[in-house]
Amino acid sequence: MAGTFMAGEVKVRPGSYFNIQKTGDNAISGAQDGIVAVIFKSDFGPLGTAVEISAEDGYEKTYGTELTTDAIREVLAGGATKVIACRIGKGGTQSNVKLAGGEDSGDAVSITSKHAGTKEFSVTVREKLSDDTKKECVIYSGTKEFEKVEFDAGENEVESLVLAFINSTNFIVAPISSASGIVDIVSQKDFTAGTNPTITTEDYSDGFAAVEPFYFNAICVDTEDTAVHALLSSYVDRIFNAGQLTLGVVAEKKTVPIADRMSHGAAFNSEKMHYVINAAVKKSAVSLDGYQTAARIAGMIAACPSNTSLTHTVIDGFTELEEVMTSTQMAKAETMGCIVLSKNTNQQVWIDSAINTLVTPSDSQDDGWKKIRRTKTRYELITRANNQSDALIGKVDNDVNGRATIVSQVQGVVNSMIQEGKLVSGTVTESTVYKADGDSAWFEIQVIDKDSAEHIYLTFKFRFSTQQEG
Repeated sequence: MAGTFMAGEVKVRPGSYFNIQKTGDNAISGAQDGIVAVIFKSDFGPLGTAVEISAEDGYEKTYGTELTTDAIREVLAGGATKVIACRIGKGGTQSNVKLAGGEDSGDAVSITSKHAGTKEFSVTVREKLSDDTKKECVIYSGTKEFEKVEFDAGENEVESLVLAFINSTNFIVAPISSASGIVDIVSQKDFTAGTNPTITTEDYSDGFAAVEPFYFNAICVDTEDTAVHALLSSYVDRIFNAGQLTLGVVAEKKTVPIADRMSHGAAFNSEKMHYVINAAVKKSAVSLDGYQTAARIAGMIAACPSNTSLTHTVIDGFTELEEVMTSTQMAKAETMGCIVLSKNTNQQVWIDSAINTLVTPSDSQDDGWKKIRRTKTRYELITRANNQSDALIGKVDNDVNGRATIVSQVQGVVNSMIQEGKLVSGTVTESTVYKADGDSAWFEIQVIDKDSAEHIYLTFKFRFSTQQEG
């Protein structure tokens, strides 16, 4: 009889024994960039629920394009590959339309939107041109087809239509009373409009809680309200302590005095918060300001790999600054931790300096925490090292060999980041201060992270005499 054996084990009984091992190390935890959480308002879509949306799928089918969904648009334009979207608000009513049955039998079917809001819908019921045994029910948003189903034509059309919508994420279809039979042909019959939810500051806190279970690199909100900005700052601090390392981005409108904006930015004093000081810009002929520009920067921060800097990165599509700052204003704003938008020699809008709002580092922080690149690098290292070591929890013994495995695995992350151009060097060792005991072990990771050349000083020396020396 076959059985298993442990490495080095000698069996008492004769027989064939097997042992299963692997070759090579575990896959090294990699970087996850380009994910942004967005808290916003809309006239349609699930409320208070986080929804993952990829850049390829888009957000329009889920939330439409009204109210502050443009925050999602700008995040994606900034390079985000995935959005953790949360529409906020409470209450509101749903839109509805009723379809009549044949032979003046009155209303036979009720179609109700699943989500409250003022989004306008109309419905068309028609015979399918290519198959006279089928009918089509098409729901439009404006002139665009929003959802379409086919159902069997004939005596049981009501039941068939209800079944056709059974898996719809947007509409609930139900028979009225015990209605059965056919559904009348109708062309773009309007729904009775619903109403939008009401929004309070508390709803933003609920939105933060909804996205918290998800991983994201950055988070932004659809408002210039400083009370909400303060909530966001407290939120990113709190989830940092729970192991979620994310970066918040906010802005106010140019109607707020610039001195007040500078003070608001500096007040965060956090590597986790980013404040765009002059957010009023033009995107072709469209004016953006406040949260819209903050959302674009959030997308760029999330998408930017930590081996590159956003300093002097041109912002795609931004064609004009509606608030141009003087050199003196720019220097002052940057010493107060604000992101300044300026123009390069080709008159393109770019990020003047990729910094966060950290002005006065704590005793445990160096000045590297003031830079977006270095903060992203450090957050990435922490996240990847944590993920790598989490995979070993309960899988290795807390002895010399087991701890050596942990060191080796985390060192693999450090080595990968060196190869990726994110770290200069780094070592992982067991702690010399805290000794392993029971089920606990302590390790130290010492690294030098890279920075970009962002201040280049050229000294020119000229001589009056035109004669060559010597």
